[in-house]
Amino acid sequence: MAYSNYDASTTNQSKRSNRIYKDLNLNFTKNPATKDVARLFDVQAIKRAVKNIILTNKYERPFNSDFGCNLRGFLFENMTEPMMVIIKDRVAMAIEKYEPRVSVEDVVVREDENNNGIDIMVSVLINGAEAPISVSTFLQRVR
Repeated sequence: MAYSNYDASTTNQSKRSNRIYKDLNLNFTKNPATKDVARLFDVQAIKRAVKNIILTNKYERPFNSDFGCNLRGFLFENMTEPMMVIIKDRVAMAIEKYEPRVSVEDVVVREDENNNGIDIMVSVLINGAEAPISVSTFLQRVR
């Protein structure tokens, strides 16, 4: 199982004018005003979607068995340069395939031997935005 800290609760810095992207906050925090599940907007929603693609394995989504990057198996492999290139390609292809709101600028994969995991940093450009945003996640062996 992979574990990741999440940074989508940061402030929304989107300067786009008319289109608003929305998503549920999967931490299931409560909106204090409506007492309903809190929502994420624009940059926060995109970061959440990219993070979900990275953390999802194949066959985890019913009726969409091809969704995700399938990275969990790489956590127990010897991390060589060719292995990091494979991870980078999988992440880039999955985001391009399943997140039409963004285009991938760069993917950086680093092994963290001290914490037994993989650090993945993805830079994506939201369609219609001026500057790319960065989404980082750390996949860690739990067992």
